[in-house]
Amino acid sequence: MVQYKSAHLDTAFAALSDATRRGVLEHLGRADASITELADKFHMTLTGMKKHVGVLEQAGLVATEKVGRVRTCKLALRALEEEAAWIARRRQLWAARFDELDKVVEELKRKEKVDGRKKR
Repeated sequence: MVQYKSAHLDTAFAALSDATRRGVLEHLGRADASITELADKFHMTLTGMKKHVGVLEQAGLVATEKVGRVRTCKLALRALEEEAAWIARRRQLWAARFDELDKVVEELKRKEKVDGRKKR
């Protein structure tokens, strides 16, 4: 189970690591679009856009439907809840670490201030 979640997160973050794919997701958040429309918008070939959409589909972020010769893309129903939860856990971990570091720095400042008074 842990390996599945890790592989799932890896796939999603790999898909999100590319600026074009993030742009495609933003565009699809506003309206569905064909691969041709997306290719035109991002100034790329149909083959290049098909590859980007394929990566997003594998990650479960985009769904496509072919009607005739037109393949329409839309955001998949799966939300990024799992990825957001992973990020939130890392944020909590680092916030706790920085809080502890702040305490150490404040203690060192306090000791330095006290030691400075003793020397005079």
